[in-house]
Amino acid sequence: MPVCGLKFTDIWKGMVVAMKSIDEDIITGAFKQVYLFYGAEAYLKKQYKDKLKKALCGSDDQMNFTAYEGKNINPKEVIDLAETLPFFADRRVILIENSGFFKHSCEELAEYLNEAAPSACFVFSEEEVDKRSKMYKAVKNIGRVVEFTEQNEELLTRWILGRLKKENKSITGNVMQLFLSKVGSDMGNIDREMEKLICYTMDKSVIEAEDVEAVTTEQITNKIFDMVNAVAEHNQKKALDLYYDLLTLKEPPMRILYLISRQFQILFHVKDMSGRGFDNGSIAKKAGIPPFAVRKNQTQAKGFSAISLKQAIRDSAEFEEAVKTGRMDGQLAVELFLVRYSTK
Repeated sequence: MPVCGLKFTDIWKGMVVAMKSIDEDIITGAFKQVYLFYGAEAYLKKQYKDKLKKALCGSDDQMNFTAYEGKNINPKEVIDLAETLPFFADRRVILIENSGFFKHSCEELAEYLNEAAPSACFVFSEEEVDKRSKMYKAVKNIGRVVEFTEQNEELLTRWILGRLKKENKSITGNVMQLFLSKVGSDMGNIDREMEKLICYTMDKSVIEAEDVEAVTTEQITNKIFDMVNAVAEHNQKKALDLYYDLLTLKEPPMRILYLISRQFQILFHVKDMSGRGFDNGSIAKKAGIPPFAVRKNQTQAKGFSAISLKQAIRDSAEFEEAVKTGRMDGQLAVELFLVRYSTK
């Protein structure tokens, strides 16, 4: 059976070890000069970024803390700042977010990191990195690198149960499944929805399905999944009803078309890789979904041939182009797409 890189559990174990090493740095005060956080799990990434920043320079030290964000950061300006001595402090902390330095060449800064001023401390937070880049290799050699991956269902469940235990609450397995099916795998969204649920249930010790149904906000991607399911079942009325529901909720037609197209791309990857024997962790990484969502997408993919999935992706791009060039109305474009693929 082919395997694409490390298994999800191996990646997660590596992330846990790296997070513990950062906790140890904070406890001991023996900080590295450079830290790199990257990956799809934004919630954990932010938690550790904020924790490290607070430990390095406190919450109120604006004199010795500087933040940069975006693709237009000038490396020379960053280097000049790093060479400036901190003001009545041990270190100058420089936070750089979503710079693209780890995807494109930034040799000047990569070379500087190897001989940076001892008082300078860098924290990079990126969505993606190229491990072949000089920047990545430089940080790997002298600092700490942590990849924050999306959590699987088991780990999310443990995290939620731990949160509920602190509130003296419990939840059954079936209700947990219902909750996760509604809120998805993003830990930031789960955190917000958990807060609502805890406040709503107040003195109740057991969270029930009615509580979840009453207060949790279902993600639009769930409705898109149901819509594509209806298309796969050739249930045209249901597919269009779900579409009109989204329009009632003020969702723009072109965003809906984008999400439908994305779901067909997910199904294509899932169907292709499943047929070639890849494991769920590899499929999840390629398709851009959490590992626990692979099985339900495999089930949905059975309703389409690989050829029809490819054609649906092409057609969605053509409809989008027609709308952008003014040849077709956005709402009509989505309707025509749904009718075409839900027709028996």
